[in-house]
Amino acid sequence: MNITVQELKQKLDAGENFLLLDVREPWEYEEFNLGGRLMPVNGLMNQMWELEDYKNQEIVVHCRSGARSGMAQALMTAQGFTNVRNLTGGVMAWIDAFGK
Repeated sequence: MNITVQELKQKLDAGENFLLLDVREPWEYEEFNLGGRLMPVNGLMNQMWELEDYKNQEIVVHCRSGARSGMAQALMTAQGFTNVRNLTGGVMAWIDAFGK
């Protein structure tokens, strides 16, 4: 399941309880981020145990454009995470819609 940048902004503005997971690289995170937890996709399998408490909670994953977060979503779903949503268009769509 996917989520749009508009839907994500509404959730953030409303202070909803979910995990926002940024699967980009640290240098990308430093350039611009949405305030999510940084866990680059290339290390996700080794760190996924850290997310065990969120297995049945909503998790929104994002990257630059949606490709890496799509991979992360598939990996997490395969590991039993039940509510993982991919941000359509990633950070690029966010910047297009709302700026930096």
